[in-house]
Amino acid sequence: MTLWFVFALMTVAAIFAVLWPLGRKGRAQDQGSEVAVYKDQLAEIERDLAAGSIPAPDAEAARIEISRRLLAAAASEPAMAATSSVTWRRAAAVLALAGLPLVAIGVYMPLGSPKLQDFPLAQRERVPGKAQSLENLVAQVQQHLETNPTDGRGWNVLAPVLQRLGRFDDAVRAYRNSLTYNGESAERRADLGEAIAAAAGGVVTAEAKTEFERAHALDADDPKANYFLGLAAEQDGRKDDAAKIWRGLLAKAPADAPWRALVQTSLARVGGGTMPALSDETIAASKDMAEGDRNAMVRGMVERLATRLKQNGDDVESWLRLVRAYLVMGERDKAMGASADARQAVASDGERLRQLNEGLRTLGLGG
Repeated sequence: MTLWFVFALMTVAAIFAVLWPLGRKGRAQDQGSEVAVYKDQLAEIERDLAAGSIPAPDAEAARIEISRRLLAAAASEPAMAATSSVTWRRAAAVLALAGLPLVAIGVYMPLGSPKLQDFPLAQRERVPGKAQSLENLVAQVQQHLETNPTDGRGWNVLAPVLQRLGRFDDAVRAYRNSLTYNGESAERRADLGEAIAAAAGGVVTAEAKTEFERAHALDADDPKANYFLGLAAEQDGRKDDAAKIWRGLLAKAPADAPWRALVQTSLARVGGGTMPALSDETIAASKDMAEGDRNAMVRGMVERLATRLKQNGDDVESWLRLVRAYLVMGERDKAMGASADARQAVASDGERLRQLNEGLRTLGLGG
């Protein structure tokens, strides 16, 4: 109530400030005007003539001139000045002073809620019908699909949501229906394989592997299919095959691919860092060399890579290859030094620095 009382006082003060001048009684309209001045001059001429201080001809000439000016001044004054009414102005002020608050109250009462209590922020944001839970939305989509089972778009939307909710068996069914009603695609086959593997606790079962192979047949560069095929090889004990699959995946991956760090971590887990500074062709050619010759070749190529990066150090992937090579050769001090040099080389590029730091963390050199 105190706040409303203050607002009322402020409103009244504002109205008075505007309307007070209208309610004041104006001074006589003839005070200070040209007409009053000329009338005073005529009276003064009459006094001077009676006192004999001015000759009669001069008094007559002055009287004529001042009379002419008086007529001109009287004609130029606003006609409404004489009819201005203080009574009407005061009535308008009283009407505004009393009428504005009454109009405001009349508008507020049917539209406002003066007795409504304040609500906490959480209750204010809780708008009925707006904050439905994800489970309720899923239930609504499922009800729709029960009556419209051929809605391929609905299955396509529902499947990944079910998987995120941990309902893997339902997600597998939804992905199968998506394939049935939307048609074959590498992405849908890979998604189905991922759901089957998730339902098996992360194991790439024979059924899941079949789906990934089908996805690979449709698109040999599908990243999800290639990653899980490498994971299947690792789970089968074929780490070299897994490393080969993942190296090929990284070689074709965009620099900003969100799954790059996951593949790099998996590659490091299976020892995929062996001879990382060499291409696959060079690795294949070195298999027939003697151990000493192979090591010498690897070391020479690593040093050449280090020299090239000192001259042009904006290639993040090459820095990571160099660091891996030093770690594989057991030269951790050189790996730490290369990490520091890499950070310094790309320090002016925020995105490259972020990619470098993520790669170094997967190699155990974060911080």
